Amino acid sequence: MFARKAYDKLVEWKRVSNGKTAVMIEGARRVGKSTVAEAFAKVEYRDYLMLDFSVESEAVKRNFAENIGDLDAFFRNLFLLKGKSLPRGESVVVFDEVQLFPLARQAIKQLVKDGRYHYIETGSLISIRENSGSILIPSEEYQIRMHPMDFEEFLWAKGDTVTADAIREAFAAKKPLGTDIHRKIMGDFRMYMAVGGMPQAVAEYVAGGTFEEIDFAKRAILSLYDEDIRKYDNAENGRVSAIYRSVPDQLGNRNMRFKYAAIDKNARYDRLVSSLDFLSESMIVNVCTNVTAPDALMELHVQKENFKMFMADTGLLVARAMGTAAALGESLYRALVFDKLDANLGMVMENMVAQMLVAQGHTLHFHEFECRPKASEPFKKESPKKYEVDFLLLRGKRVCPVEVKSSGYRAHKSLDRFLEKYDVKCNECYVLYPKDLAREGRIVYLPLYMAMCL
Repeated sequence: MFARKAYDKLVEWKRVSNGKTAVMIEGARRVGKSTVAEAFAKVEYRDYLMLDFSVESEAVKRNFAENIGDLDAFFRNLFLLKGKSLPRGESVVVFDEVQLFPLARQAIKQLVKDGRYHYIETGSLISIRENSGSILIPSEEYQIRMHPMDFEEFLWAKGDTVTADAIREAFAAKKPLGTDIHRKIMGDFRMYMAVGGMPQAVAEYVAGGTFEEIDFAKRAILSLYDEDIRKYDNAENGRVSAIYRSVPDQLGNRNMRFKYAAIDKNARYDRLVSSLDFLSESMIVNVCTNVTAPDALMELHVQKENFKMFMADTGLLVARAMGTAAALGESLYRALVFDKLDANLGMVMENMVAQMLVAQGHTLHFHEFECRPKASEPFKKESPKKYEVDFLLLRGKRVCPVEVKSSGYRAHKSLDRFLEKYDVKCNECYVLYPKDLAREGRIVYLPLYMAMCL
């Protein structure tokens, strides 16, 4: 059991709700939902009962269908079938993989109202939508979204409980950490990019596994996702699989924009929208949409058809991008970790930043715009040029433009043009790059790992 921030959210839910709601932990498969739910149940309650609907007996399932209207009979039968009972008011029942048995989720309304126990649900979003169409979703359900392990959780897994605080302190003071400390943290950050945040891959790394063993764990997860998608894809004619498997190639495009022609020459947004929505809701990808106006009401200016699609876990992106080159895996991973990879790292870095921003609760947006540079000579006018800000965030009520660079080069033409074109409430602009913190006027150069502070 790795330390996870979702655990603290569960503690807060229990304190505030005190049985008035159940909690649903949502997320992609293998991000650690069941593990954190059971660990919380063991520590924070006198006793607990785990119902795993991927393996539960038909008798347990029939009990929901036949007896949920009589809760005394329901619990009597449940405890007989499971061979244990629970003390009232001090116990929790965990509905694991609840999307596989929607009747249990629908029963939450009666169970919460009854009040004799607390309830935790875990669900993999890749199939929740498909299996919930015929039930009434309970309003007595508090939701926690769980993502792959973030950089701080990765450091905790390594036994490092001081680095993340040092990063936050340096960010708050806008002061560099110094060459030696920065180099050490960047080494850990590159390892995080290579390994990713899926607990099985992190466990292999912490146990001293080789990159081949780490990669094997990640490919098993990718195979699981591919199989889940194929089950849904019967109604989508294979489009979801085609979109998901195209992500590394899409990010390899010069501007990383999603190209419909890569799926089908006749593909259009309106034909793919249900497939795209399914992937986004599954939390196995992070979608970053263009906004046409950089202001505090960005959600009103979203161009849904103009987007980038990142993989939710950068370690899985690295495994997917490397294809089936198992013989080259060890050398490629070492090249990534030690910054010796010849290939353009831009897509890996930007995917990593997207992952970290989502973990911080941001909705991902970018902004593309045209700007006519100031004429260098009187009466000379150049034609408008296209520019793009990689990420556009809201910090408080202020717009925060962010550029990502895979090299230490400090050029930021897009940010310069952005500030020329728009009169926005923006205290600082950020360039995320591999070097230590520095500052030039309104432009703050942040090491990539400080994306966790934005």
